[in-house]
Order: sequence, then structure tokens, then C-alpha cells
Amino acid sequence: MIGKTNKNFDLEERTAKFGEDVIRFCRAIKQDTISRPLISQIIRSATSAGANYCEANGASSKKDFKNKIHICKKEIQETKHWLRMISTAIPDKKENSRKLWQEAQELTLIFGKIISSMRK
Repeated sequence: MIGKTNKNFDLEERTAKFGEDVIRFCRAIKQDTISRPLISQIIRSATSAGANYCEANGASSKKDFKNKIHICKKEIQETKHWLRMISTAIPDKKENSRKLWQEAQELTLIFGKIISSMRK
């Protein structure tokens, strides 16, 4: 099947999978006084992006949709920040963090394109 070799273009599914991947990533981190708040923050931002995208799909107006997409982009950008902090705090998670950061970057670009397309 062609769909298995290509990236998933269902953005609702892709954002949900991203949140799940971040949850799995965080479960593998030993919690201590430094990692605990980082984990809490990244779980919030990574899962919020998918939730806000679901809300955007049910938006009551174009303005509401655009606002929710802006929130999605902001949450993904915040997630990239927390991934960077985790890479610094827990160096052995750097490679996994980098993979998640790459997906976050792609999602940032997708949400940015949606926003710029709405301006036209």
C-alpha cells in the first residue's frame, strides 16, 4: 500500500501520533527534580497541539479556525523548546529528542503554511 511508505498526511492523526510519541519518550526518562517539570511541560504542549487541531476542525468560523491553527503552531514551537531543554538535561536522550524535534519542525512548517494560505 502506498500510504505506508509516505508520511501520514492526515494532520489530525499526525498530531495525535506526535503527542503519543512524546508521551512514550517521556515515560523512558528517569524522573528527578530537573526532569519532572520538563516532562510535565512537554507533555502539555505536545498533546495540546493535537487537541487544538481537533478544535480547529470543528471551528465555528474562519477566524476561530485561524486562531486555533495559530495555537497549534505556538504549542509545537513550545514543544521544540522543551525538547531542547531535555536534550541538555538528559544527554542520553539527545538522539530521540532530535527525531521528535524534526517532526515538530515539520508540523511547525505545516501550520505556518496553513496560516499563510489563509492570508491570501
